[in-house]
Formats: sequence, C-alpha cells, structure tokens
Amino acid sequence: MTTRPVVVGTDGSEHSLQAVEWAAREAEQREAPLRVVSVVSIPPRSVWPRVLPDTVARTAGEEAGEALSRAIGRVARAAPDMLADGGVLWGPPVSALVACAAGASMLVIGCRGAGGFPSLLLGSVSRYVATEAQCPVVVVRPQTADARGEVVVGVRDLDTSTAALAFAFQEAELRRASLRAVHAWFAPALRHAGHELDLGETAEKATAEMHDALAGWREKYPAVQVTEEVVHEHPGHVLADLSARAELVVLGRHVGEASAGPRIGAVTHAVLSHAHGPVACVPAERSARG
Repeated sequence: MTTRPVVVGTDGSEHSLQAVEWAAREAEQREAPLRVVSVVSIPPRSVWPRVLPDTVARTAGEEAGEALSRAIGRVARAAPDMLADGGVLWGPPVSALVACAAGASMLVIGCRGAGGFPSLLLGSVSRYVATEAQCPVVVVRPQTADARGEVVVGVRDLDTSTAALAFAFQEAELRRASLRAVHAWFAPALRHAGHELDLGETAEKATAEMHDALAGWREKYPAVQVTEEVVHEHPGHVLADLSARAELVVLGRHVGEASAGPRIGAVTHAVLSHAHGPVACVPAERSARG
C-alpha cells in the first residue's frame, strides 16, 4: 500500500514501549516498513563535572541500545510477522526525531518519556515533536476499555482540513471503522461586525458547509460510515471526551503553528494532554495519503 515507513521513537519508558506496539500494528495495517529509533542526548557538562566525556557518551549509548532492544522485543509481541529496522540517533531528541521522520508516513511517540514528571500530562519532547514534524505525528496514550471501531476527526477550518480529513478517512478505512467528523466552537456570544450572531443559524450554516465538504470524501471512501457533528462547546473538551471511545482522534495543524516554539494551539494542547487514547496531529501543508 505504501513504501514510506512508520517511524517510532523509544527511550525505554513504558509510555514509549506502548507507542512502539501501536506503531507496529499500524505499520502492519499499512503494509509499510517500521523503523524504531532511540535517541542519545548527552546532558550538559555541568551535570557530570567529574566524569570523562567519553564515559558519559558510552553509558548513554549503551542505555539507548538497551532501550532499542526492548522496543524490538515489543514489536515482535505486537506484530510477530513484522521485521523492524532499528537505529540509535545522537543529538537533541526533538531535532533527531523530526529529521529521522522526514519522508515517513507518520512519526509515533509516547505521551511522556522516561525523564518526565509523573504530574505532567504531556512531555516536552512529545509537545515539540507534534508541532515540528512535517509528517503526521501520533502521540500514543493507553486506550480505555470503551474504545471501539471509530475514528474521530476535528474539523476546525473546512478550507484547511484537507490533510486531516485524508488521514482520518484512510485510517478509518484501514481499521474498518466508522468516522465521526466534529466541528466545535465555543464563544459566550458570537459577534460579527458588531452584531450578535444567532447560535442556531450559525450551527445550521456550519452543518451545511461540513456536509458539502465531506461529500467528496464519502464518494472516495464509500465503505466508511460517516457521522457529522456540529456543537457549540469548547473543541478541546469535546474531542478529549470523544477520545474515550475512539480508536484514534485526528487533528489538523496549520503551517507555521510551531514557529513560536513549543506553544501549540489551545485545542491541540488540550486534546494531547487529556485524551484517553492516541491522537494524530496532521500538518495542513501535505497530504497524509500513503
């Protein structure tokens, strides 16, 4: 189906190993190669003033190699017929992962790494990578027992949601799952040109626009059962709640959204932090079709 690989990063933590298993199953569904990578990031000299640099590098490299070996073992458990390619990368984790994923069909990471604080819902590396990579990034969280055959896609802007919709429809088709397209907005009082807008009228217009926008996708993926939903509620809350019963939540990301560093949109951050399962962030500038 595709020759572009699925790339997954691991640091040996349980969160990253869950991401490895998810990536292995995804690569198997896509009939795509799987590449598992572990990044060696050397801490600043101030952290190890009495230790020789080559000793630190050797120790860090050995730890990354051990993490990679554990990850390959998890691949064998999740997808016994999958042959995974593994490699150790050197450098800052974010830039190393983003560079490695250039040309990949997707990059898969865990929600937190081994060095993360338990109180944090989303690790800094996950946050950066989700907004820096030029391919779809899937941040994996353990799914709830209520997860069923449904993919949810958040439709923020119909004019710039092409890549997210392409990815979501493809995932739904691969999984033989239904697709729920959700357009949500939240405003105590919507105003336009100094006049309050009628919520019912606004919802009706948005519903019609989304129905028209999805018509072509329904024709392209006739086997995918589609449900359309327009709600007046905070998008982050809506999508995080729906993630409890979805196999995957798909979000679009505008080009340049990461230009300000780790600051990501409020909706994306809310969903990545509070989702009950995997979340895919798809950059708008490229088609996700493999």
